[in-house]
Amino acid sequence: MSPTRNQTSASAQAASNAYRKASGQNGPDWSLLERYLPLVKSIIARMRIYFPAGVDMDDLYSIGISGLITAVRRCDPDKTQSFASYAALRVRGAILDELRRLDWIPRSERILAKKLHRVINELEQDLRRPATEEEASQAMGMTLHEYRSLLDSIRPITFVSLDSSPGGEGETDGTAIHEMVSDDTLPDARDDMVRKETVALLKERIKQLPEMPQKVLMMYYYEGMRLAEIAEVFGLTESRICQIHSQAIISLRSYMDRAGKA
Repeated sequence: MSPTRNQTSASAQAASNAYRKASGQNGPDWSLLERYLPLVKSIIARMRIYFPAGVDMDDLYSIGISGLITAVRRCDPDKTQSFASYAALRVRGAILDELRRLDWIPRSERILAKKLHRVINELEQDLRRPATEEEASQAMGMTLHEYRSLLDSIRPITFVSLDSSPGGEGETDGTAIHEMVSDDTLPDARDDMVRKETVALLKERIKQLPEMPQKVLMMYYYEGMRLAEIAEVFGLTESRICQIHSQAIISLRSYMDRAGKA
């Protein structure tokens, strides 16, 4: 469940106490914590599409606040053009690290996710276009229903993949793909020219996706719509929107990995 207004207020006080205790001062940086606390709630709401069932949202909210505190401590105004972008990276990273620490993905699902990534990669190289769910399910030797159930079970893995830098599994020191999808003006890129070329490749690939995945990605990343809102537009369940999203992200990840190795 999402944090309530009272929880938000309590968390703001907790953040204040933690920061003052750690820093030993009441400097102007404290205002950043209070000002950007709503960003934590917003990021968790946006990341919810990747969370497995049973994750305690209040615990993740607390982890997100710790990421925000870290951002305030470490942010160098002389080197950081946008505190909001920097803080978002820290908050998202803290939440992702916690999910990884919990090791919430069973080994069997990790194996299936790797197999699916490999199958889609090979399939799309042959097709020279993004594979459909029907084509991917057939290549996996599954019924469409079984394939969509698989997409549900490996949904968190698609987030780990999306949060990696293009061209390398597990690399998270550069600009992540999900940030490129949603914003092509982020500062502090490791290599601005390479990032721009990657953004161009990614946007071109998105145009090649079937109409439904294109619209889901546009609504979610560009228009900032929630899952329930997107589901209502299409007359589908939130679960089905998540499946469409997962299929699109796996396809984009495979494409960017191939482009990075070319």
